[in-house]
Amino acid sequence: MQTVEEIKQKIKALNAEYAKIKDIDPSERKAFGQELNKKRQELEKALQDAIDAAESESVEPLDVTAPAANNAEIPVIKQGSKHPLMTELNRILDIYVKMGFNVMEARQLDDEFHMFESLNFPEGHPARDGYDTFRTEEGFIPPAHTSTMQHRALKQYKKDLEKGGQIAVVIPGRVFRNEDVDATHEHTFYQCEGVFVSKDATMGQMLGVLKRLFEEYYGQSLKIKTQPGYFPFTEPSLELLIEKPKSLGGKGDGWLEMLGCGMIHPNVLKMAGIDPTKYKGFAWGGGIDRLAILKYGIDDIRYFESGKLDFLKEF
Repeated sequence: MQTVEEIKQKIKALNAEYAKIKDIDPSERKAFGQELNKKRQELEKALQDAIDAAESESVEPLDVTAPAANNAEIPVIKQGSKHPLMTELNRILDIYVKMGFNVMEARQLDDEFHMFESLNFPEGHPARDGYDTFRTEEGFIPPAHTSTMQHRALKQYKKDLEKGGQIAVVIPGRVFRNEDVDATHEHTFYQCEGVFVSKDATMGQMLGVLKRLFEEYYGQSLKIKTQPGYFPFTEPSLELLIEKPKSLGGKGDGWLEMLGCGMIHPNVLKMAGIDPTKYKGFAWGGGIDRLAILKYGIDDIRYFESGKLDFLKEF
């Protein structure tokens, strides 16, 4: 069998024959050209056959039915696992969806309007300072909370209000804070925001939704209580606490602060084109990392973003 190099040399010599066509009698050119083309096709096929043969001789056949260890060329691929934060986030979203909430994905880069103005943050508010909120060189903001999506959620689902319905949406997302990182503080973490608006929304409905959320999540009846809080985008604002669940060692004698919540400020509704004299709403937001830390007894929040395989293999 001819080698690849030998066939390439023949093709090169054949190409030179094409230059002779112009010197041949016109009556003979057609036949001459057809003969050259036929030879070229035969040589190109022979070249491909030679290349295929050379490759098959240089590669050891693999037994795809054999264990990976019998084929050194096949890497052993270990099955991965779901990140604990995603496991808990999906669990939370499943509960909300069963309660009739839509899910809206948050952004990882936003602007001043959605971060501050749309949420009733006044000029000069400390949260606008660089020591609290990250900014890019172009002036964009990696969101410090999922509340940056409230304005978009209100505008997107406003049509449901106009049809006599309600706005019911939850917004999971990654958020970023200018924090000094240690075992209990991280600059990157996950939150889940909730927004509900209707003609007759009340604080009692809000507390009922949140109580149901945590009872479903922990699989038991739970007492809840609130304490005063402050957020520019809600009025009044509250912090929600639940009794420590049995799964976390609770014996009815301890409380856990879980999230911030409150009735949506009229200014926030106005910014989205919703008349606060006709509609009321409530909103809340809480961290997913905290749920995972409590559930799995994790002693360092930095493990979530570390990429440590030894840590992730535990899940």
